[in-house]
Amino acid sequence: MTSQSSAQGVQLKFSTKLFYGLASLGASTISGIYAALLPIFYQDYLGVSARWIGIASLVYAIWNAINDPLFGHITDKTHSRLGRRIPYLRFTAPFLGLTFVLVWLAPPDASQITKFIWMLVTMLLYDTCYTIIGLVHGALMPEISESDLERTQLTISSTLFGLVGTLLGFVIPDFFRPKAGSMDTSLLSLQLSMVAVGVIGAFLIILTTLKVKERKEFAIVDTPLSLVQSLKYTLTSKSFLYFVAMNFMGTLMLSMSTGAIFYLADYVTKSSAIVLMAYLFIPLAVCVPLTHLAVKHLGVVLSQQIYLVISGLGLCGMAVFPVLLIPLGIALAGFGLSGTQTLTYLLLGQVIDEDEVRTGVRREGAYYGANALLTKPVQSIAIALMPFVLERSGFITRESNNGQIFLNQPSSALFGIRAIVGLIPGIALLIGAIILVWYPLKGKYLAEVKQKILQMHAEKHARYEEMTR
Repeated sequence: MTSQSSAQGVQLKFSTKLFYGLASLGASTISGIYAALLPIFYQDYLGVSARWIGIASLVYAIWNAINDPLFGHITDKTHSRLGRRIPYLRFTAPFLGLTFVLVWLAPPDASQITKFIWMLVTMLLYDTCYTIIGLVHGALMPEISESDLERTQLTISSTLFGLVGTLLGFVIPDFFRPKAGSMDTSLLSLQLSMVAVGVIGAFLIILTTLKVKERKEFAIVDTPLSLVQSLKYTLTSKSFLYFVAMNFMGTLMLSMSTGAIFYLADYVTKSSAIVLMAYLFIPLAVCVPLTHLAVKHLGVVLSQQIYLVISGLGLCGMAVFPVLLIPLGIALAGFGLSGTQTLTYLLLGQVIDEDEVRTGVRREGAYYGANALLTKPVQSIAIALMPFVLERSGFITRESNNGQIFLNQPSSALFGIRAIVGLIPGIALLIGAIILVWYPLKGKYLAEVKQKILQMHAEKHARYEEMTR
């Protein structure tokens, strides 16, 4: 895994960074399709009412509030020859693929209640598996190196591969989703494509576990905190609370924008969703490798604020731009996202470093779990909010129009689409940038935390070697 240690922290091999990114490719392809396709699949294609979708989203949010800190705590306390993270990544991956496929196998001719139950159960099963995968993969990043530079390289790899996966998350369903002709035939093609995605995505995650190794001294040397102690230290961290408030806004943006992109393409721009995503992903992908320059000259926090403002302004502009200029707003959002996608979890890594100085224990799982506890429910809010905004704006679904797409939507519905894809998430990002004004891990204090962490890890590694001789 490592090539050497230095005064800045563990230095990682190129292969470690490469394979760490491959897991993101598999997971983000699956999650990208899930986020982009789920609302339109159940509301527009299957005709599930906003009321039933809202109920499913509420139950889903409650489960999200329970499972993330629970699994985070469990992984922090795990002892195995493979480590605290890798076993969960490897053995959960097949079930992630399976539960993802089940989401899209709802019987189209069933009653509203049957389709609601299918949606709810498969969402809960899928989310359980995705929670474990996302939590342990994210926890590996700050754990395997103390160096912000090495962590940046890991996040750049993860972000670039993740972008490819997210792009595939739009491209694949756009090729296979129902557009014209027989709905039954179109649904079958979509379902078969989802099977392929589930299998390949799971394989990429498993492949990563064969190449990336974690540092085992934290599992052997550290004495884990109890669940009550863990929650107490986590939820009383000032740095974490400011981070999670900012991340809540970013999660709202991603959930709403990705969930509404097909509506924007079908009804507002009347163009291909692939073309719209190109305006987002080209500046995003091109600028991701450049984020280390912003960090070098401005620091992580200020860079994050600037990127949040750029994305927020681009998204807000989409609510008022003429149709021909909507791609401009998308491109600005993509440029800003190149930074936020890379830098957000560098901030969380700093929070975890500060916590280890406070507690003496390395607790990535607790913080990634608590972060999800406080931010993932916003995904359910987005899933529930979008159908209600559209219903209130007078949106006409295909199901209510005898299965045919209704292109000439009323102006109120068109603005409703612009609001959920641009205005609401844009305002959320601007609020996130303001929140970081009070984030404390900056300057001299951050440097002191980093120095203490390097000393603590050197001592833990020496103790680990003594205990395993």
